Amino acid sequence: MSAAVQTLDISPVGRVEGDLDVRVDIQNGVVVNAWTQAELFRGFEVILRDKDPQAGLVVTPRACGICGASHLTCAAWALDTAWKTEVPRNAILARNLGQIVESLQSLPRHHYGLFMIDYTHKNYSHSKYYEEAVKRWSPFTGTNYELGVTISGRPVEIYALLGGQWPHSSYMVPGGVMCAPTLTDVTRAWSILEHFRRNWMEPVWLGCSFERYEQIQSYDDFMAWLDERPEHANSDLGMFWRMSLDVGVDKYGKGHGKYVSWGYLPHEDKYDRPTIEGRNAAVLMKSGVYDGATDSHKLMDQVYTREDLMHAWYDEPGGKHPFDRVTKPVGKNPVDYDSQYSWAVAVRHDQNGRLEAGPLARQLIAGGRHGESWQHYDPLVLDMYKKLGGASVMLRHFARMHEGVKLYRQAEHALREFRLNDPWYVKPTEKDGRGWGATEAIRGALCHWIEVQGGKIKNYQIIAPTTWNVGPRSDGGELGPIEEALIGTPIADMNDPVEVGHVCRSYDSCLVCTVHAHDASTGEELARFRTA
Repeated sequence: MSAAVQTLDISPVGRVEGDLDVRVDIQNGVVVNAWTQAELFRGFEVILRDKDPQAGLVVTPRACGICGASHLTCAAWALDTAWKTEVPRNAILARNLGQIVESLQSLPRHHYGLFMIDYTHKNYSHSKYYEEAVKRWSPFTGTNYELGVTISGRPVEIYALLGGQWPHSSYMVPGGVMCAPTLTDVTRAWSILEHFRRNWMEPVWLGCSFERYEQIQSYDDFMAWLDERPEHANSDLGMFWRMSLDVGVDKYGKGHGKYVSWGYLPHEDKYDRPTIEGRNAAVLMKSGVYDGATDSHKLMDQVYTREDLMHAWYDEPGGKHPFDRVTKPVGKNPVDYDSQYSWAVAVRHDQNGRLEAGPLARQLIAGGRHGESWQHYDPLVLDMYKKLGGASVMLRHFARMHEGVKLYRQAEHALREFRLNDPWYVKPTEKDGRGWGATEAIRGALCHWIEVQGGKIKNYQIIAPTTWNVGPRSDGGELGPIEEALIGTPIADMNDPVEVGHVCRSYDSCLVCTVHAHDASTGEELARFRTA
């Protein structure tokens, strides 16, 4: 006989930027329904209306304190496409470098500060890896926690060389960048990268050289690598993989099985006169939609983007392309799970429905043979996905760990390719028009749409990675990616549902400090506990 359904309200779910609440229905110890609720209205689209077109360069990087470079990248490319600018080769490389080093700093901060803390949870005290997990990953006192969080600040020193500060620099502008690095700057940047590699990425993160790790091309290669040397198995990557299997986080968190990436890092010789239509063919990391059910890849086109609003707190028609939205928030926002319950919209692809964004999406798309022959190709995570039976909390986080090496290599590429005496900026001609800028923030697909009319911003729209992932149900009733991924999650302790956190944190949702768990039927507070 089935047990009664119990409903838990968990608020908030994350450890940083805590604006996500989650409701889950649990029956027989398993999540059978879920709702993700974004509690904070940011309103950047409203703030920017009627402002100077370049206001987005200053305002949008403040959307996030950890990935402002990605927003700045989108804001600059959006105006470049609207104004039909020329962007010098050096400027493309400098923009890419700024975004890459910001993503590199996010790898250890998320891994140690947000994700691996859960592996020290008392639920896993039975694991043979638990004692080592506590030693390494306990917050503030763990050996690798301390090293990782400390060294995470190094890559953005390179960003400061370009933009004068991090975060919230606005050195990327339409027509290029407002910097001209010297040989001394480039030399210093190389030394910072090398320190990051030699003191953390190789000895601690991977347990081997980059060159050895880059030889891994398949799931079988990875398992052979894991057993090849003790340093591999005992690295943070090796320990993460082995303990994940031991405690079962490879068994849940599947999701819809459909994924999206805008692609990113425009090629320095192929996107100097950027257009919306020409972007897919000019990025190093290709765009795409991957459907796991049909094992099919195709390029992603922004024209298919739609925002459903039935379950979001907006008073405007849904199902529109961002260029056609007006962003009219409702005056009051009572939570009604049968109606409106979130400030996040439900983003969908007009042909494929709801799509998951993030490192796993990027890596599954990197395994496709679509796109240009010169664009990046990496079959590893796609091979794992197929052989392990699809996505999971474990594979989603592994994909993030895996892409660190390729990000590092692209930082090297940018530094190697600078031609210091060539131009860094070409003054644009301001005009009315529509523009679109897209990239991959560390959390996933990010894009800005702008319409300039009469020399002012008529409309500005942002769809962030978290919008894709934490959005509520669509107009057609399809669950959001995290809502879907929560279905089937086992809950060992109703008073301490750490497994819900596993799923949400595998998406790196923007979220904070204290968690309260309530039984929704009685209002009884089941637990209140620190998560940092």
